[in-house]
Amino acid sequence: MIVLLFFLLWQIPVVQFDFGEERYYLKEEGFALEWIHSVEKEEWLEFYERDEDQLLLTETKFKTYGAGVPSDGEIISSEDGFVHMKIGRSFNEMNLTVSENAQTTIKTPDKEIPLYEYTEDYESVTITIEFVDFWDYVRGNKL
Repeated sequence: MIVLLFFLLWQIPVVQFDFGEERYYLKEEGFALEWIHSVEKEEWLEFYERDEDQLLLTETKFKTYGAGVPSDGEIISSEDGFVHMKIGRSFNEMNLTVSENAQTTIKTPDKEIPLYEYTEDYESVTITIEFVDFWDYVRGNKL
């Protein structure tokens, strides 16, 4: 009985992707958000971590300076042809417009998740940190 109660009350921190009608969970501690910049037509990556109940943008990585490039981050030395910038900005939620044109993708060490295959073109996705009951996590959709 105690074990059953434990599993019913145990909450798991997850990154939740809310597509409006459906929600998906990512259990990993962190992920990269990758897309093709609409003006520069170059790959852009942002690296996020779960920080208690917030998303923490730790770093961004891009090829060229242009529209939308942050200017207040610390440049990190690299040899891979990208500009790496340390950010350190927290968000309660992130509203993301997903498009096939931008190839919006989530990356973890184990998988790549093309978000644009889960949505209609230019649909919004809300990304938050949530604490879900173990039972809901087991029954829910996982990315």
